[in-house]
Amino acid sequence: MTDPRDNDRGTASFLREMGALKRGKRTGWWIVGVKDPETIAEHSWRTAVIGSVLAMMEGADPGRVALLCTFHDSQETRVGDIPWVGRRYLKAADNREVTADQLADAHPAVAAGIAAAVDEYERGETLEAQVAHDADRLECMIQGLEYLEQGYANAQEWVDSTRAKLKTASAVALGDASQGLSSTEWQRTFLHP
Repeated sequence: MTDPRDNDRGTASFLREMGALKRGKRTGWWIVGVKDPETIAEHSWRTAVIGSVLAMMEGADPGRVALLCTFHDSQETRVGDIPWVGRRYLKAADNREVTADQLADAHPAVAAGIAAAVDEYERGETLEAQVAHDADRLECMIQGLEYLEQGYANAQEWVDSTRAKLKTASAVALGDASQGLSSTEWQRTFLHP
């Protein structure tokens, strides 16, 4: 019989590993010249927020979508953030295999729950998974718009190509609405009531 403390240690180890996402940079932005791109954790956090909002708009389960978004890039602690341009040259690891390895010593309920979320995201068959994928794309598009504002003109191609991949009506609508906004738009109502 396994000592429950071993599962606690394995789960705590996984939580510590997830801290590496706060230090890991999103490498695709280096291709367009961004010197200090967002971290994987920053991307995942806003993806979860966007996913929750899209789920509300699309009639999906916001909590489930947020969960899928939270763990969609958690494997990057072990395989790194490989930009789309690089993936064609690599035989990418299956994110489900990486997740299984990450959680091998974790509490069984934690391992099963996260594995199910990653599997659902990877399959992309449920409405929640489809919304989560659109949240990932929309976050990338919005980040690209912010980098454009900062003077990284090469981000435009990423904005355009990511916008073209949006599938749900709500993501398309929010992507279109985002294009005319500045990153400080939200504060205008306070500055100019």
